[in-house]
Amino acid sequence: MDYNLPPVWTQLQQHEVFPTFDHDERARYNFLSNLNRFIATTVAPATKVAYDRRVESEFVATHGRSFQNRLELQEAMQHEPLYQTWAALRRCTMEMRQQNGRAATLRQAHELAAKVENLNRDNDKLILTPNFVQPPYLEHVDNHLMPGSYRTAYFDKDVSNAANYDSGLFVTSGGLLGSLTDGGGKAIAHWVKEMYPDFKPKRILDLGAGLGHNTLPLAQAFPDAEVYAIDASEPFLRYGAARAKALGIENVWFVQMNAENMAAFTERSFDWVQSTMFLHETGGHAIHRITKEINRVLAKGGLTLHIEQPPYTADMSFYEQFMRDWDAYNNAEPFWGFLHDLDPRDLMQEAGVAAENFIQVYVRAINDLDTAQTDATMQEDYGRTPRWHVFGGWKR
Repeated sequence: MDYNLPPVWTQLQQHEVFPTFDHDERARYNFLSNLNRFIATTVAPATKVAYDRRVESEFVATHGRSFQNRLELQEAMQHEPLYQTWAALRRCTMEMRQQNGRAATLRQAHELAAKVENLNRDNDKLILTPNFVQPPYLEHVDNHLMPGSYRTAYFDKDVSNAANYDSGLFVTSGGLLGSLTDGGGKAIAHWVKEMYPDFKPKRILDLGAGLGHNTLPLAQAFPDAEVYAIDASEPFLRYGAARAKALGIENVWFVQMNAENMAAFTERSFDWVQSTMFLHETGGHAIHRITKEINRVLAKGGLTLHIEQPPYTADMSFYEQFMRDWDAYNNAEPFWGFLHDLDPRDLMQEAGVAAENFIQVYVRAINDLDTAQTDATMQEDYGRTPRWHVFGGWKR
């Protein structure tokens, strides 16, 4: 019998600032990674069976019609035991993943901070802003159920939440992001070089870069470029700058900045503006201020690309919309649904991309770990496809 198992946690690259885990901590992470895979490939499909066989027919029998939107479907599915089981398991695995990661990183928090500080000594590529004010959409949200989220340091120069995040993406993705959890950055860098071989950006800007997971592959793909990774989180930037240095990547600047106001950058000063799973964590008017800033800093002839979940369209079933909405209600992603109701074409028009230059593609995932994962199985994982959804375009 073939078993489709995720890679083990020890296959991750143990760079110099990566947290160390004891036997039990590694075992818990491996268990949770396998549990996530089981939930995605075995339990989640059962909720669709329940929907097809019970929920939809009962709704039609009661109302004399089928569902008209995902919110009606959500209300009906809340009472379905198989959905309740799937949702509870997903929530519990995320909570357990955070508990295990926090326990491991907090016990070595001062040691990790010292390692990061040592690597960042005299590092002119780490640029922090005293008394930086966090955007309101980050100030009061514990994204991905991580207490304190990106913003929190428990003592001066603490990076424990960043180390927790670095170690734990393996669990929630089941190892699908590779040994440095940089699969998004690798995929988009490879796609751009393949599709536009004459494109040689001199300056690249990565918005909401966090640790720089997905920034570093851009810097490696274009080693002659100046790459700027901006983020609101001081702990993540500290950790990310040290991580880049530990990995020997020297052409990335880590800058504390709110993407809604990038006044430190002059107009038309970047050839490529990128983001990876960032826009859904901004909310309300913020996303429109960000796209207008992209327009301001992006050079004519420049490229902007954004890896994100696909928008909810008339072609997407209410069931798929409902399942994707789970994160908005249960994983501390309050702006998830808001973004997905927006038309990427409209956002990119605000960013200076004319309709004829708009790009929307699915970019093949790249993973340097042997996951024994087929395309069909990957499509079942959390309802996602084996490709990254990307939208953007050229500013002419």
